[in-house]
Amino acid sequence: MAESQSEFASLIDRYAKADGVHATPIPRVFLVRSARPTLPLHTLYEPAVCIIAQGRKQAILGDAVYVYDRDKYLVISVDVPVVGQIIDASEAAPYLCLRLDLDVATLGTLLLDAGPAPSGLAPAPALSLSSVTPELIGAVLRLLRLLDTPGDIPVLAPLAEREILFRLLRGDQTAKLREIALGDSKLRQINRAIGLIKENYRETFRIEDLSDVARMSASALHSHFKSVTAMSPLQFQKQLRLQEARRLMLQGLCDAATASHSVGYTSPSQFSREYRRLFGLPPQRDIARLKTFPDGFIAA
Repeated sequence: MAESQSEFASLIDRYAKADGVHATPIPRVFLVRSARPTLPLHTLYEPAVCIIAQGRKQAILGDAVYVYDRDKYLVISVDVPVVGQIIDASEAAPYLCLRLDLDVATLGTLLLDAGPAPSGLAPAPALSLSSVTPELIGAVLRLLRLLDTPGDIPVLAPLAEREILFRLLRGDQTAKLREIALGDSKLRQINRAIGLIKENYRETFRIEDLSDVARMSASALHSHFKSVTAMSPLQFQKQLRLQEARRLMLQGLCDAATASHSVGYTSPSQFSREYRRLFGLPPQRDIARLKTFPDGFIAA
């Protein structure tokens, strides 16, 4: 296991030379590197599995704190706003992580032979941790070694990805992965509501519209939505708005007033209050602070 972990870190180090999130020629596979701890980052996590080769990170969803390292991997089941922070990294031993975005179609084909799943179960929180196994690391290595032979990627990468997902399904993530893949699960119903909010986050929505999309009652939607995301639909929308406004200002695309209007706020004072409540500082001071810590923006 120690030898495999060493090779895992070496492969990421070879193909992710600079700090940041790096796409690879392998579909849905990203490599992450940071040579120092980062600021807490409010960001939107998408369905994925994150496996660390070196270093340590924490993700906060509501009141729950998920700390993961090379012994624990993180699974994300739906798009959800979280606070992420790399807490163990250095120039000598940088944070190194592989992120594999989850493909629903691939998961679905693997589940066809797995037999019927229990129905009607309440969805679990969007984030969960599991122990890394030698079999999982072996599958990850077979995937990453393909970066040395790009011509093999189209044929062999799908096989290695399926093996990784198979290893996850053989562990204690079976129920969560079933929820992600199966169209009639409560999680997929909540995910449809999340999709509607994401597509129309600038607009005011009615809870009835979300209920219709999710195909559940308003009370069930509220209950299951909070179980998964640790927030209400309105709080979810607010975080999306404020994160997008922050991104626009940080990139220098507009000032606070323009950013607030562009994400759907009609009151600049309300925007400023809610921005400070989420990020801890008024917009102008927050952006000035962030520009002095560019490495804080490493999302995976």
